[in-house]
Amino acid sequence: MHVVRLKKGKEKAVKQLHPWVFSGAVESIKGKPENGEIITVTDNQGEFLAYGFFNDQSRVAVRLLEWDQQVEINEQWWRMRIRKAVNARKELMADENTNTYRLIFSEADFLPGLIVDRFADYLSLQILTSGMERNKEIILDELQQLLNPAGIFDRSDASARSHEGLEASSGGVLSGIAPPEFVTVKENGVLYDVNISSGQKSGFYCDQRENRRIVAEHARGKKVLDCFSYSGGFSLNALKQNASEVTSVDSSAPALETLARNIEINHFQQAKHTFIQSDVNKQLRAFRESGDKFDLIILDPPKYAPSRSALNKASRAYKDLNRQAMLLLEEGGLLATFSCSGAIDILTFKQIIAWAALDAGKEVQFIYQFSQPEDHPIRSSFPEGEYLKGLLCRVS
Repeated sequence: MHVVRLKKGKEKAVKQLHPWVFSGAVESIKGKPENGEIITVTDNQGEFLAYGFFNDQSRVAVRLLEWDQQVEINEQWWRMRIRKAVNARKELMADENTNTYRLIFSEADFLPGLIVDRFADYLSLQILTSGMERNKEIILDELQQLLNPAGIFDRSDASARSHEGLEASSGGVLSGIAPPEFVTVKENGVLYDVNISSGQKSGFYCDQRENRRIVAEHARGKKVLDCFSYSGGFSLNALKQNASEVTSVDSSAPALETLARNIEINHFQQAKHTFIQSDVNKQLRAFRESGDKFDLIILDPPKYAPSRSALNKASRAYKDLNRQAMLLLEEGGLLATFSCSGAIDILTFKQIIAWAALDAGKEVQFIYQFSQPEDHPIRSSFPEGEYLKGLLCRVS
């Protein structure tokens, strides 16, 4: 087996079970491992630290898999890891009101670069690292044996693949049959038509499952504004909880068309709902000019800070977005605001909201703190896996 030897003093994170070895920590490489090949990592004195898969084109040179020298990483090891991840979701799988969730969450499930989501009878799969690409057939076979899905669809089109020297996948059926244009799934008793083959990310944002339910509990009888609504997760839950009026804003026409379908299949009152296709920031300014006010505003924007280098620019964007929303709230209104930028932690996000409140001339109370659900676990040795955070704010 090829050996990667670390520079002196660079072994600490590996000993603490962090799954990444950056290229700058590598002192030398014994042999010429291929990308995705399993290698041994040692400290500067040659003492064993861990096994992982190697990639010379990635900033993360080694993604660690196993810290026990006596364990062999073979086909049975891969199958064991997949089974453990799936079994950890057994309670979710038994919930009759929900049949869409994340089955495997990359490093959090000790499978770096592998993401698998369930959509009713179908699975959506993303392979983002060379090591997972090399073991694709084993992964597919084990998922088929464990879950017997109608089909497994490839969504490995993420830009992350380019960092590993992998081409973006063109998508397609990897196993079983192709999904229909829309697969109807259920989350907390709400129905959604999901386009697995061409929807954003893997087709649906299941990481907001619990947060949608909690926010909706505050929507009864209220005038609600859902910004960056996509296919309507927050909007639909608000309608289910008898909001008096819901307005959904998104820049994507296909997303709003899917939202319209979702309202129809749930038999919600269409008269209570308004669609607006627009840039959210532009629309918030338009609402202010027209004097519109809301009781509850939801902000669930895309990732503003893909890396720490974008932190300052992202902070300004988050602050301005939240300031504009605060100005549209009725006295004592609620703001449910989110960030999916891993580079922004919850303390930084709270400070951004405080700055936005100061600029808006508002006082804010944080009354609830949101996170990602149990199928998106956060490994104690990998804090980078904590990306979704949010705050429910009372604004006066």
